Amino acid sequence: MKPASDRRLSDLVSVGLLTRVFPADVVDEVIAEAGRTQQRHRALPARVMAYFSIGMALHSEGSYEDVFAQLTDGLSWSSGWSQSWSPPSKSAIFQARSRLGYEPVRDLFFRVARPVAGVDTPGSWLAGRRLVAIDGTCLDLADTPGNAEFFGRPASSRGEKSAYPQARLVAVAECGTHAVFDAVTGPCATSETEMARELCGRLTPGMLVLADRGFYGFTLWRQAAATGADLLWRVKTNLRPQHVETLPDGSWLARIVPTSGVNRAKTAPSMVRVIDYTLDDGREHPEQYRLLSTILDPDQAGAHDLALAYAQRWEIENTFDELKTHQRGPRAVLRSKSPELVQQEIWGHLCCHYAIRTLMLDAATQGGHDPDRISFTAALRITRRSLSHSTFPPSQP
Repeated sequence: MKPASDRRLSDLVSVGLLTRVFPADVVDEVIAEAGRTQQRHRALPARVMAYFSIGMALHSEGSYEDVFAQLTDGLSWSSGWSQSWSPPSKSAIFQARSRLGYEPVRDLFFRVARPVAGVDTPGSWLAGRRLVAIDGTCLDLADTPGNAEFFGRPASSRGEKSAYPQARLVAVAECGTHAVFDAVTGPCATSETEMARELCGRLTPGMLVLADRGFYGFTLWRQAAATGADLLWRVKTNLRPQHVETLPDGSWLARIVPTSGVNRAKTAPSMVRVIDYTLDDGREHPEQYRLLSTILDPDQAGAHDLALAYAQRWEIENTFDELKTHQRGPRAVLRSKSPELVQQEIWGHLCCHYAIRTLMLDAATQGGHDPDRISFTAALRITRRSLSHSTFPPSQP
């Protein structure tokens, strides 16, 4: 018999690390701001489903029922309950996911995610600036008409369409910790540089932003530099900045101008610093690099230091590997069959990765280690086990 109480599930639902990084009161706030707070008592309230969307990323190969079983491991009725609780069906979980939508999970990421490196975190700083990198990747999606129409399919090498629809993800991550703290998603037909415009507008002073040569364009460069963040971007070696002055460390100051656009002749040039170098890796024709930077003073950061710092850009490639190979699973497609739930799943993966990377930084800091040297796979296993070690009420009292 049900006692006189408004608490419909167990007294507590266990989610371990997730509740520390994403506290229940913050989850409730973003749900309310998105207008998704349930208007009546439900077996699967919005708060539970927000955590479930992150739990799906932790257990990406499990069924809905398996994920929910992990999320509610150790579930027991609060004092006064005398009957056992029946797990929800796959259909009930799907409907609850649909009611939640993707906006609360996206907003939860933006509310919580931020750069986390401390002043002593290895590989995180140069000349007092926080090293971050911007890059993009694509995610294979379930092959449904809705996903194909919304996200599109990339062309294959033979000119045919890919077997799976794909979503594009462009993100900004901290190089020293691999913590992703800003991101944008969209159809695969939308280019990385187009999606990067939104991210570049949210850069902040005190950052040194690394980007590969595919991102450079005069307009995007100027937009990013206008935020006050410093830039260190690779460009194609056939880009010919106008030489102004050679500096003592071998780098040189130059002016860059737009190479296209109707008003390019009237656009004022921008001053940059150019660093040219090659990597002697034993190959007959070593690869040549040309970097542009907004750090014009070599006394702040020498050419050699900037070249070494640019190598940290590869850390965001490793970050995407963590997301796509280890967390999601190799050669796996996202499970969601509608664009709305695909976006919910992507933001759930980003929240999950951020939580794991927070755990790894804490462990590295306490042990005096570099976060890059800690195994992401091991941290993922620990996080999965942590689901039964702390608790939160399933909904607001």
